[in-house]
Amino acid sequence: MRTKRTFKNITHLCRVILALTFIFSGFVKTVDPWGTALKVSEYLTIYGWDSLQEYVMPFSIWLCGAELMMGLMLLFKVRIRLISIFAVCSMLIFTTITFLSATVLPVEDCGCFGEAMKLTPWETFLKNLCLLPMAVVVWWRYRPDRIFSFSKLELMLTVVFFSVAMGLGTYCYNHLPVIDFLPYKVGTNIHEAMLAEQRAQDEEVETLLVYRNRKNGRLKEFRLEDTEWQDETKWEWVETRTESEHNVVKAMISEFAVHNAEGDATAQLLNHSGRLYMICMTDPESAPTACSNRLNNLVQQAIMQGHFVVLLTPDPLYEQVNASMGGLMVPCFNIDASTMKTMLRAHDGVVVLEDGVIVAKYNCRDARL
Repeated sequence: MRTKRTFKNITHLCRVILALTFIFSGFVKTVDPWGTALKVSEYLTIYGWDSLQEYVMPFSIWLCGAELMMGLMLLFKVRIRLISIFAVCSMLIFTTITFLSATVLPVEDCGCFGEAMKLTPWETFLKNLCLLPMAVVVWWRYRPDRIFSFSKLELMLTVVFFSVAMGLGTYCYNHLPVIDFLPYKVGTNIHEAMLAEQRAQDEEVETLLVYRNRKNGRLKEFRLEDTEWQDETKWEWVETRTESEHNVVKAMISEFAVHNAEGDATAQLLNHSGRLYMICMTDPESAPTACSNRLNNLVQQAIMQGHFVVLLTPDPLYEQVNASMGGLMVPCFNIDASTMKTMLRAHDGVVVLEDGVIVAKYNCRDARL
């Protein structure tokens, strides 16, 4: 009897841990479907499945929504046997993928927690290695239950969870993430953030001096503040090496840079006094008509009110320094595609600066002054 009670308590704990992990992981990715799509696209390229790139966005919305939905159903014990089967299968797949990512086909970040939390491939693999047995325990506990016998309450909760999960992902795709985990969030002073990030990077990098013991030939590492290595009669210099304390890849705000045929204009934009509208367009020539019309109207209104407007695009400009928008000429600059996708999770939209501080961001569907 005591053994059954103990196993029941263990199962309950495993179910709650699995549920909360799936909910957190699913939510932080569901609110940023663009980020998930970029990570899925990276995996497809690594595995040589580029022919599937056109399905990346709908698959990303479904994948993140399904993970969030699975967590909610585990937490509220809705058709738990069915969901536990999905949980075991998911953990088997994710564990295998993360092991490959850490060994055969390495990636720098597996993206399991989106932009909210960065883990190395090995950290992600170990996390999955812990969750997999938990999923098996939950499945084993509820294996006698019926798989598809939904009660009315379970059916209603399933519909609600599905609607919330898929609706949230679709909304964030059509507009912008409801929670921004990226460095270019509203309220950020880009120039100050760049300086702070550079200082943090300098502090994270440690210089190590490698010396060989002249007597026994053994190598030893020293920090700069050590004094033992200064004894040239005992130590022979071999190399100087730098190491970073944090090897997890982050979205870097220090990579922000814009330029055109006349040169770098980063400082000009970030130090602009007053309001600056940065119109971000992936491909100005092929943007949807409705989107172009909204952005053109915004440009006209902003210039009429005396604000500064520029066009940013990763599309090559060559010698072009101005572009026509709404019948008016605005300066145009090139920006790295990855930087623009990090700053604005949309094909086309607007980032508004006030004295260098991001005060608003809009998908072109919501573009306004």
